[in-house]
Amino acid sequence: MNRIDFRSDTVTKPTPGMLDAMMSAKVGDDVFGEDPTVNALEEKLAAMFNMEAAMFCPSGTMSNQIAIKCFTNPMDEVICDQTAHVYRYEGGGIAYNSLASVRLLNGDRGILTPEMIEPEINADNIHYPNSSLVVLENTVNKGGGKCYSLSQIEPIHNLCAIKGIKLHLDGARLFNALIATGDRASAYGKYFDGISICLSKGLGAPVGSVFLSSKAVRRKAEKIRKVLGGGMRQAGFLAAAGIYALDHHINRLADDHKNAKALAAALSKANYVSYVMPVETNIVLFDVTPNYKADQVIKALEAKGILCNSTSNQTIRFVTHLDVSSAMVDQAIEILSNLTI
Repeated sequence: MNRIDFRSDTVTKPTPGMLDAMMSAKVGDDVFGEDPTVNALEEKLAAMFNMEAAMFCPSGTMSNQIAIKCFTNPMDEVICDQTAHVYRYEGGGIAYNSLASVRLLNGDRGILTPEMIEPEINADNIHYPNSSLVVLENTVNKGGGKCYSLSQIEPIHNLCAIKGIKLHLDGARLFNALIATGDRASAYGKYFDGISICLSKGLGAPVGSVFLSSKAVRRKAEKIRKVLGGGMRQAGFLAAAGIYALDHHINRLADDHKNAKALAAALSKANYVSYVMPVETNIVLFDVTPNYKADQVIKALEAKGILCNSTSNQTIRFVTHLDVSSAMVDQAIEILSNLTI
């Protein structure tokens, strides 16, 4: 049985063209700053987002945690949505790595506004932690791939600038947001002190994320990366995959969005589904009816060759990606429409 894997866009395999680029990469020791392909990837992304510098990291978690460490001091507080990846899915890293507390907000499917943020910024008072950093996530994983537009980001940036607070973007699926909104990558740099870009999700690279920042922040970040064990040697083989992805896999994200919307439309008609979250990008979140549990439906789907994950006892997540074709989506829709549990 051929499996259709909707568990995550991290399950993709390198394409033949990407493998060729990896195997032909020129490499050196990146800890010495001598890997030409890593340097080229960093320069490419920094220029793309109009930021001064970039640093290649093994994972998005590491690049986010480095950013938080750069932008906070012990006893500071990080403001983010209660669904944020940096809070929920990075192993308590904010507390462990940065000795900072977290102020959690309840955004609209993870989307924050200045009106939500401003009342939660602490006054200068010895009883309170120092509010030093706001973290946004684009797209919002737990929000079903919901996007920020630049028109929503600009007023948050303006508030942070007035309050003297740093602004970081967990851009794990930022290119999905750019495709959905039509915003330009080059416009992002002026709004953020740091941006984390993941290459191993929708873009289809096997490994890696890049932390974008100023040159001064990058110097600090490089030492933190070393301390965390993220200093890689001949990392150009991995960076080459990232360059290839940026050159070949951005525009095709629109196909993933189209496929996700087709799945959502089919799921909305299924008798075992009570709610499908509106789809903007490549993530489909849906609730099963109260007479079922998510795990029951997942097992029934797996028996038919469809792999997916739950996000709660009642909620299931599908993620479309490079290795899911439109023909596979059509096959999945047939299964979903006729599933018996």
